[in-house]
Formats: sequence, structure tokens, C-alpha cells
Amino acid sequence: MNVTIQPKPLRGVLKAISSKSDVHRLLICAALCDGPVQIQIDGLSQDIEATARCLNALGASVLLEEGRIRVSPIMHVPSNAVLDCGESGSTLRFLLPVACALGADAAFTGSGRLPQRPLSPLYEQLEAHGVCLSPQGQMPLTIRGTLGTQTPFVLAGDVSSQYISGLLMALPLCGGEIVLTTPLESKPYVQMTLDTLRRFGVQAEPTASGWRVRRGALCAPQGPIAAQGDWSNAAFWLCAGAIAGPVTVRGLDRDSPQGDRAIVAFLQRMGAQVRWDGDSVTVWPGTLHAAQIDVRDTPDLAPVLAAVAALAQGETVITGAARLRIKESDRLRTVQQTLQALGAQICATHDGLRIVGQKRLSGGQADACGDHRIAMMAAIAAAGCERPVTITGAQAVNKSYPAFFEDYQRLCAQ
Repeated sequence: MNVTIQPKPLRGVLKAISSKSDVHRLLICAALCDGPVQIQIDGLSQDIEATARCLNALGASVLLEEGRIRVSPIMHVPSNAVLDCGESGSTLRFLLPVACALGADAAFTGSGRLPQRPLSPLYEQLEAHGVCLSPQGQMPLTIRGTLGTQTPFVLAGDVSSQYISGLLMALPLCGGEIVLTTPLESKPYVQMTLDTLRRFGVQAEPTASGWRVRRGALCAPQGPIAAQGDWSNAAFWLCAGAIAGPVTVRGLDRDSPQGDRAIVAFLQRMGAQVRWDGDSVTVWPGTLHAAQIDVRDTPDLAPVLAAVAALAQGETVITGAARLRIKESDRLRTVQQTLQALGAQICATHDGLRIVGQKRLSGGQADACGDHRIAMMAAIAAAGCERPVTITGAQAVNKSYPAFFEDYQRLCAQ
């Protein structure tokens, strides 16, 4: 699908969709608890559908309905289960240790870049704890055996927070300890996991270098449980407000554990105007200027911040983003080539980006590179272009935000 965007001011109010990060965690904990759970949501995506599909394959009953998801927990794990993760790295990395703790005889499959995305050192740790896996890098990735927890799981804290979150959600099934050998990066994502476990009655005990989790059942919450509004996708609209707003996003928790709420502080640092009103935040243009931005804990913000930086006075340096090279695309390379195609002055570094801003970008054609965040970044950058922008492969947004272009059109109309 190709989408052409005419540069124009963006005005209006949008409601934040449900946080993909939060819904993944709620679904998995609900499938492992002691009774049925109802999750209130606003919007689905291919990644959430992948987690629901995989949990169904493991023996849960996950029903996706309008505005809610009904989950009945796993009572028995079928033999020879096939878990199709689609392109969702979160689904694979969260459910791989969970399936091992359940003793599943299963195979994981995936599409897009997922088979090439790394699993080390999680893979080695699962093998060291008694699980037999097919050769790393090959899909289907088969697993056999049950996770043993007599010794701690030892991981570097700066590789992937998803490995740690997956283990944290698996450990209530068997008990065990996680030891980190280096400082933790992407801390907010691990905090989200710890908070979700607490909502289901599990307290991970902090240790000097990690956490200890006692074996015990997760408890179904009383009544429906609501997913948080998504700061990661709201960040695109808030950045659109900084470029061509004002734009308001409602349904956001100012105190959310989601790290990407840092987008507000980053935009203020770059000169955008921001106003809070309850659960709504409004952003409109100020005098945008360059900044030094470390996204070590919030790497998903790098693409859209690069779009803002391309229209800010001076040279912005974004660091701490090396892990973006192993996302749905090599996101440092694709951010560079996409914004360059629209006329930006940008280059990728070993762990980030350097962008020299200008008043307007030229516009033109941008390839989404099969990456939802690249497609959305190009759309936001279009608001600061002189000519229309055509995004090829724009259907990539379906991975996390199928209604993205409908919401974009609402802002154009208003």
C-alpha cells in the first residue's frame, strides 16, 4: 500500500490507543493465572493478535472482541503446539521462557526479520537450565523439556529487556532468580513487567543484582482490567504537534511506567510548547532547536525524534540507540535513508544519529522498509515538507497501529 500525504497543518484531539507493551504483558499473565480475566482495550494490532494466537496454541482461550479481550487461562498444554509469532519480537521473547516453564513440546515460527533477530543469551540460558532447543537462528525453533531453576539465570542487563521480562513472567511457574552482570538498560520496560506481575499478585523480590521470584499462582484481578494508553504511539502525534500542531492526545497517564512518556520532556528540551490537562497533553510548535538526546531507556523514540530534529535549528545528536539495528529493520540505517529521501541532513553513527536541522524538508518518496515506526516517522516528517510525501509499503503500520492513517486524516480534516 502506498500513501501520499499533502503537507498541511495538523489540528485536533486523538485518543491514545492501548499500549502494545502493556497488552502483551496483561495477556500473558492472564493466561497463566487462576481464573478468567477481561482486559479492556482500545485498538488491536498484528503484534497483539500474534500473542493471542500463541497463547491459544498453548491451551489458553483468548477471544478478541470489540473493546475487550476475554482470557481463560491455560489448563493443559497441547502436544506439538505451533506458536506463530508473526513479526512480533515481543511475542517470541516473552513466550519462549514461558513455554519452557510450562514444559511445552512446541515450535515457534515467525516471518519478516524475526527469524534473523538474535535470541542470545536467552537461548543459551534456557539450554543451560534443561531445555533442548533446535539450532539458534533456525525456524521453526523447537523446544523440549521443562525449565529447571536450581541455578540463577545470568544475563547482561544491556542486551534486551525483553529477555528479562520473559523470564520474570515465566518464574512464577517454577520459581527462580535472575542475576544481571551489567547495568540494566530499558529499565522502564522491565518496570512495566514488574508492575503487571503485581497486578496479578506476584511480587518479584529485588536482590543486589536482579530479582528472585517464588513459585506461586498468579491471581485473576477482581473485575475487568484496563490497558494503559500507549505512550510509544502517542509520541508520533505529540511530535506532529511540535512540527505543525497543536495536537492533543488524551488517555495518557502522566505517571505511567512506560519509558516513552519521556517524549514530553524531550520535546520541551527542543523548544516545543506543552500543556497538560488531566490525562490529555497538547503540543504545539515553539522555536525548535537542537539537543543532545540519550535514548538508552527509550530507543523506540529515536525515529520520530529524528524527524523533529530534521526541522530544528542546529545539530541534534541522538545516542544510546545501537539496539535499533536489530529491530524490524536496521532502524538507524532506515531512519537515515528515509529522512534523506525527504531532504534531511542526517547520518547514522555506531549507536545513534546526527541531524542538522533546516526550516523545511523537500518531500518526495519514502520507503517504509517493512517497519511500522519508519512508516509513521515518514508521515510525521511530511507535515514539515514543501512537497507531498509518498510512503511506499505504508501497510507496515498494521504491526502496531492499523488505524494510524485514519487518525492522521482526522488531524488533517480538523
